[in-house]
Amino acid sequence: HHFTGSAVKPGHVVAAAAFVLSACAPRAKPLPCVISPERALPSIELPPGHRRIVFRWDYEENSLIVHGDGAARLAAPDSARVDLFLNGGVPVGRAVLIGNTLRATNQSQVERVLPPPPMMWAAFGRLAIPALPDTVVTVEGEVVRADIGRPVAWRVTIRGTRLMQLARVSGGRIVETVTRDQGGRLLYEVPGRRKLWLGITRDEGVGAFDASVWIP
Repeated sequence: HHFTGSAVKPGHVVAAAAFVLSACAPRAKPLPCVISPERALPSIELPPGHRRIVFRWDYEENSLIVHGDGAARLAAPDSARVDLFLNGGVPVGRAVLIGNTLRATNQSQVERVLPPPPMMWAAFGRLAIPALPDTVVTVEGEVVRADIGRPVAWRVTIRGTRLMQLARVSGGRIVETVTRDQGGRLLYEVPGRRKLWLGITRDEGVGAFDASVWIP
């Protein structure tokens, strides 16, 4: 499979693409359960230390379906490196994420597959979204949900201390999500456009990484 696309005339396609994405994006329904005015949204950060995560990935965009392997190296509080390979070990590229700055080799292809920084952090279990006023929090047992911003820009679901879902909202519609389950699987989705599934096969604590790891 190739990650190359045909040249397009931006003036014609951007408006059409925006219409299609808007039509496909589901509306953000009101949060369920009772609003908890005294409940603060918990801080969700990377665990202390260094981790190495190995995963399988599947990417779908229209008729394009690609499979491969990958590895992520995480260093608290805010550094990550991701290496992606197609089946057979063919490299797609690597990305270094420090704070909200993403640098990559083969930047266009890597950014086509990987989510943007706030959603990538959510995939790794870290909540790192812009500070916004007006957060509405609801509680149902151990599940905390929150709408952030006015108008709502982000929707967060947390179970205990685990980030389960982050959704970006625009114009009252959910335009992209990261969903994590308890079994080491996660899905990044832009409704009506593309999906990236990750299945974690190994997640282990390791020693400190060499400084060269953070050079893309």
